[in-house]
Amino acid sequence: MIHELAPVAVFLFVLFLLLGSGVWIGLALLGVAFVGMELFTTRPAGDAMMTTIWRSASSWSLTALPLFIWMGEILTRSRMSEDLFTGLAPWMRRIPGRLIHINILGSGIFAAVAGSSAATCATVGRMSIPELRRRGYDDKLIFGTLAASSTLGLLIPPSIIMIVYGVATEQSVARLFIAGILPGLMLIALFMGYIVVRALLNPGLVPAAEPRMPLREKLRQSRRLLPVFALIVCVVGAIYGGLASPTDAAAVGVGFSLLIVYLSGDWEWKVIKAGLISASYTTCMIGLIVVTANFLTAAMGFVGLPRN
Repeated sequence: MIHELAPVAVFLFVLFLLLGSGVWIGLALLGVAFVGMELFTTRPAGDAMMTTIWRSASSWSLTALPLFIWMGEILTRSRMSEDLFTGLAPWMRRIPGRLIHINILGSGIFAAVAGSSAATCATVGRMSIPELRRRGYDDKLIFGTLAASSTLGLLIPPSIIMIVYGVATEQSVARLFIAGILPGLMLIALFMGYIVVRALLNPGLVPAAEPRMPLREKLRQSRRLLPVFALIVCVVGAIYGGLASPTDAAAVGVGFSLLIVYLSGDWEWKVIKAGLISASYTTCMIGLIVVTANFLTAAMGFVGLPRN
């Protein structure tokens, strides 16, 4: 029994040692796999490493990853956050909890075009926090709803995490996207339901209702949401309708997002360049973790940990 647990102990010890020393996560996974194969197998670690890394890095499904990341970076640097607030705010004024719901709905909508929880949190937070504070909303409610709803970027397609998971487990990314939409909508409804109940039980948490806005003015301001919804339909609808693979839809999404930025007047080469550089950094970071995690999985198979 002790002999069987020795590889597990070594894997965990090396992993925590490397992570604790400040080594990048991808390199830490690589180090754990390499040490495990050198100590417990006769298979050349270098040969297994190169074979596994090449196979995982050359996956066609992984091509969608940098494209969706770049799409999110493009939109993060545009005026989409302002458009989200302006378009959603008129419809939230009479609901218990009022403009706090913008954190939840805005995160859900932006998650459907960015695919990243970090990008969702940064973009929606940059838009909503100053405005909600100015209107007198409670800080705990602002940051709590933002922190919770930002995680929708992990679930609502096109989710970057789903792409990574699909590649790592050799599952259909399109099927994962389809499976994520209903739970994502359920979470949005539950988050909003919680805010409604809490606002009804504690009316002092939110400021007094603002003056009623005419329907024509609501519709006029909501027109600013049309490009966002058009992008969602263009990307997610193409996948659900079987018209495009996730990678094809990602390419279309990048082109459409560039068009939105150009038509909205936010087009600047330095902004596009900054988004491309940031997307490259993020893609390299995630790609390193993906390929080294696949090598660690292969190493665990060679050592025989799944049988133990």
